Amino acid sequence: MSEATRVKLLEGALRTLVEQGIAKTSARSIAATAGVNQALVFYHFGSVDELLAAACRYGAEQRVARHRDRLAAIGSLSELLAFGREMHAEERAQGHVAVLGQLLAGAQTQPRLAPATAAGLELWITEVEGVLRRVLAGSPLGEFADAGGLARAVAASFVGLELYEGVDPQGAEAALGALEQLAVLAAALDGLGPVAQRAVRHHLRKTAGR
Repeated sequence: MSEATRVKLLEGALRTLVEQGIAKTSARSIAATAGVNQALVFYHFGSVDELLAAACRYGAEQRVARHRDRLAAIGSLSELLAFGREMHAEERAQGHVAVLGQLLAGAQTQPRLAPATAAGLELWITEVEGVLRRVLAGSPLGEFADAGGLARAVAASFVGLELYEGVDPQGAEAALGALEQLAVLAAALDGLGPVAQRAVRHHLRKTAGR
């Protein structure tokens, strides 16, 4: 029963963030959403901040686990970006990107939320980095691309697009389209013959001062 109550509170915290925002998320509002006594927030988590931190980790674990098999099957940058667009639409429709946006906003004024929010993002970053390392391994870009940095850029982009989309939907769509154009370019490089690929690598090394 105790574990069931704990899960209710975690899910209640996530729903409250989506429906009411960080400013109106309190022990009372979370307990009401979860359908439990307010005192149980403090019994299980000690404070609202601790509950929100745990909810961030819990939510990220649930979402990453849902998509892990699909990520493992991706074989190209274009597939990764197509998946990202599809996943963004799904996560946005279900309110999960909004939760992350609320937690990021809350972390600016409530420092205890920052480590948990970063840890939740890190789960996504780890998965995306693994895909990038795999799909770039045989590409002329693989030697020069920072897979870890790119994975963080991808994660930041999709969180930022949630906020940007609210004020400029066409601009957000254009941003996604630009990312897809980069994937087309990478695919074109992959399609070059061995001699052309060596020439590209040589030029990139020269440009990078290697």
